[in-house]
Amino acid sequence: MKSGNFGAVEDLDDLPAMEGLAVELATLAGREIVAAFGTIFTVRYKTGARGAVSLRDPVSEIDRRVEALIRERLAKHFPDHGVIGEELAEHPGQDSDFVWVIDPIDGTTNFVNGFPLFAASIGVLHRGRAVAGAVWCSVSHALRAGVYHASVSAKLHFEGADVTPKVNAAVLLRLASVPIVANADEAGWETRKTGSAALECALFAAGLLEVARFAAPNVWDVAGGIALIRAGGGIVRMRDGGDWMPMNFFIRDKRNSDLRHWKHPLVVGRRQAVERMCAG
Repeated sequence: MKSGNFGAVEDLDDLPAMEGLAVELATLAGREIVAAFGTIFTVRYKTGARGAVSLRDPVSEIDRRVEALIRERLAKHFPDHGVIGEELAEHPGQDSDFVWVIDPIDGTTNFVNGFPLFAASIGVLHRGRAVAGAVWCSVSHALRAGVYHASVSAKLHFEGADVTPKVNAAVLLRLASVPIVANADEAGWETRKTGSAALECALFAAGLLEVARFAAPNVWDVAGGIALIRAGGGIVRMRDGGDWMPMNFFIRDKRNSDLRHWKHPLVVGRRQAVERMCAG
């Protein structure tokens, strides 16, 4: 991945086509997820750094099948672009300006337990900046499953229609998503936890959450959602050491040059709410 600024406008001439493909891929993932939901399928658990099985990190056969289908489609449309996926280790095109980041099911623990809160996320990075995203969500502001999508400097859409968040001024206690559900009156928010960072990014963009904090998301958890957040008028702060910094790019870790290993605490949402949560 090249360093530097966002890049020339001509670098993004294909952005509408990329957003369109991201929507197609997220829709494909959603179709596979819905077909498998409630059935019996194989589930295994990843191992941690010390080789111990992590019961908090399940992988279903659906995750792997969906990611393989998405990678196959991507290879046909943009063969020179890089790909990072959660479930398959292959990481082609690491030095490409464009990198697609795939989470076939974000919220797998919910999915394998039949708890209907999860998402499928497709993010497009250009030199490390999220420029397009499509997130299939099992729930939405429209009370149905569907795909939220956006690209840089464009509006948020749900299933192709513009989304304009509606905030009721009569509601005095807004919702915040936090890693551990806290007291209802903490910092003036009601707190929630869904188990899916991608879903929460989309719900913020649609106006259903005011702010969200993620303890240590991976790049595939939030790459697609950050494009939605910005389209919905939100900002992103990343914790680096002891400080919360504005985040404009996914930067490779100094200790590991592979973007696949990016992992940082984030706060996303309305500017005033983000600043208040970071200060707290």
